[in-house]
Amino acid sequence: MNNNPLLKRTDLPLFSHIQAKHIEPAIEHILTYNRAEIDKLLQQETFTWDTLITPLQQLEDMFARAWSPVRHLNSVNSQDDWRKAHDNCLEKISEYYTELGQNETLFRAYESLTKHSEYEHYTGAQKKLLELALRDFKLSGVALPDEDKQRFKDIQQQLSQLHSKFENNILDATDAWNIHLTNEDDIAGIPEHAVATAKKLAQSNNKSGWIFNLEFPSYLAVITYADSPELRETIYHAYTARASDQGPNASKWDNSNIIEDILRLRHEEAGLLGFENFSELSLAPKMAKDPKEVLDFLNKLAQRSKDYSKKEYSQLCDFAKEHCHLFEIQPWDIPYVSEKLRQHRYAISKEMLRPYFPETNVIKGLFAVTERLFGIKFEEIDEFDTWHKDVKLFEVYDENDLLRGKVFMDLYARPGKRGGAWMDQCHSRFKKPEGSINIPVAFLTCNFASASSGKQALLAHDEVITLFHEFGHVLHGILTKVDYADIAGTSNVAWDAVELPSQFLENWCWDKEALSLISGHYETANPIPDDLFEKMIAAKNFQSAMQMVRQLEFGIFDFRMHTEYNLNHGARVQEILDEVRADVAAYQVPASNRFQHSFSHIFAGGYAAGYYSYKWAEVLSADAFSKFEERGIFDHATGRSFLHNILEVGGSKDAADAFRAFRGREPNIDALLRHSGLN
Repeated sequence: MNNNPLLKRTDLPLFSHIQAKHIEPAIEHILTYNRAEIDKLLQQETFTWDTLITPLQQLEDMFARAWSPVRHLNSVNSQDDWRKAHDNCLEKISEYYTELGQNETLFRAYESLTKHSEYEHYTGAQKKLLELALRDFKLSGVALPDEDKQRFKDIQQQLSQLHSKFENNILDATDAWNIHLTNEDDIAGIPEHAVATAKKLAQSNNKSGWIFNLEFPSYLAVITYADSPELRETIYHAYTARASDQGPNASKWDNSNIIEDILRLRHEEAGLLGFENFSELSLAPKMAKDPKEVLDFLNKLAQRSKDYSKKEYSQLCDFAKEHCHLFEIQPWDIPYVSEKLRQHRYAISKEMLRPYFPETNVIKGLFAVTERLFGIKFEEIDEFDTWHKDVKLFEVYDENDLLRGKVFMDLYARPGKRGGAWMDQCHSRFKKPEGSINIPVAFLTCNFASASSGKQALLAHDEVITLFHEFGHVLHGILTKVDYADIAGTSNVAWDAVELPSQFLENWCWDKEALSLISGHYETANPIPDDLFEKMIAAKNFQSAMQMVRQLEFGIFDFRMHTEYNLNHGARVQEILDEVRADVAAYQVPASNRFQHSFSHIFAGGYAAGYYSYKWAEVLSADAFSKFEERGIFDHATGRSFLHNILEVGGSKDAADAFRAFRGREPNIDALLRHSGLN
């Protein structure tokens, strides 16, 4: 056990040393140890901050240091033995945290601190931590009768396993499908970089020609650029039917029953805690007050966007008839025709911009932008233990050369890696008893297409935006100045405000001065020419209404599904989704489309009855950015104000109070509509 790398208190995880056999023994050891230590803590007659919160924080850090690399590696390097060990731990971990949440003695210990003579001398952050902890005890069922407590615990364990199974099914279904092409006519229109990647994949499988798969860069290249409608249709059906009862691998990794079980258990969980439905439970720790406020917000945006989206779709159909000889446009034609229309209307394509965004320039520019905004500096670390050769590690320093955090970057798609882009915490910040700071460390993960032989990776502008988005989360996680892990960084930030820093940072991907730092042609180092930049800005809001209603479709579907669940009728998943699409969507999709079966955000992530948060936070981020529009894109005082009032405070202040402290007023929806061209 002493040689188990998961139990070594190293500065950074020993990724390459961790094996599947290490996982369960290490996690069981830590959970057993923590339970015993907590029992000892609770033997005290009276509690103080230093005798309760501080040791609990250290115990949590011990667990997080073991579990965070396991959770991360399961997402970026999934293998059967690893997945089995990871999933076997989920029930144990769920049981442990449910026990803590339902521990009445621990609850009373926290409660006693609010009545202690020292309470009036506590900082605002300390008082906030106690307030949120007491709330979470109640949401964990601490006040339930014993029989209901056990049922609540069973539900948490089942949900933990179901969430993991849902994600595993998507990963398996994605990895299982590919298409092997040998005729050059079949790949006509597909960009050179995607063709090169497909050729490399075919060669690695000892085949001629090209292999395209359902990893997002490959799928996107085909659905957007392939001239062959048959190829586009084939990959569309495979992608949109993943992990379902439809498509080429129908029912093999079907998430249908898992979705039903998840929604049933969530509804039961909400009922145990005294809520009418899971949406009410979901909103308990969020900015939005009740389900009506959320649905009114989403429907208001839909009403403002729907006519615009119908007009955009009509224009697309007219263009398809006139220029693409498509007299009845299909969903698999829409990305393809849209790109043709973009080129026709603005004389610009996404591929025209790619040569100006070599990865090295983008990373360098990302750092330059955030350095000017927030006064931080970056230093790449060459020697460190890693899980893949493409991973990079950077240290982040402030203006006083104080180390504020570290970030691992893993940017490229590969088999066994979960799709999408995300930030996760490796280590959280907190002040140790002797006064030193536990340095926060973040994971930044994307799924861009890797470089072809002898070349560096070139990013699409959309991918640059994705990188900036996730880096906003990273900065939120590592620039915190809160000394308590439970409310440091992104921890306990209201979920419908947690996207504020990430969406906010995207704006610099459209500013000419910022782009001069981010871009540079991979062969000549020349900046984006003025005429190309002007076309890029002109095309910025291309089909923005169609994109808006698509996101609103997801948000309304998610929220209605969790609000309207009825035990007598079940989840009505497809029925509700069809209703929402009929009311909101700019166009309809085939009956075989099973988008919901790969909707990880709500069925395997933290966005259940909370997907609306993206639009909610987008109002905040657009309004926050408007202050820079007023005062200057790199205005020193405004940048430092965002740092101090948003990034550094974590969950130590209510999100609404933090926003008001930065903006000087309540948020306004007008900036979002203006930025989207919908005002």
